[in-house]
Amino acid sequence: MNGWPVVSGREVIKALAGVGYEPSHQKGSHVVLRRARPPHRRLTVPEHHEIAKGTLAAIARETGLGPDRLKHLLATV
Repeated sequence: MNGWPVVSGREVIKALAGVGYEPSHQKGSHVVLRRARPPHRRLTVPEHHEIAKGTLAAIARETGLGPDRLKHLLATV
């Protein structure tokens, strides 16, 4: 897949819910997600109208999904 899609924070949260991440808490416009199964990784997603490309790349790296898998998940939301 080429490039990152234009997605909102809500769409990213929905996509990550499909791979086991659940909202833990929220502080301001940032939602902290926690993976339900081990390893219990924590991840912060900004709840903005449009997520920056670098932020999407960092989320792909931190989740261990990789860019192609995250792009695929975002395309199905």
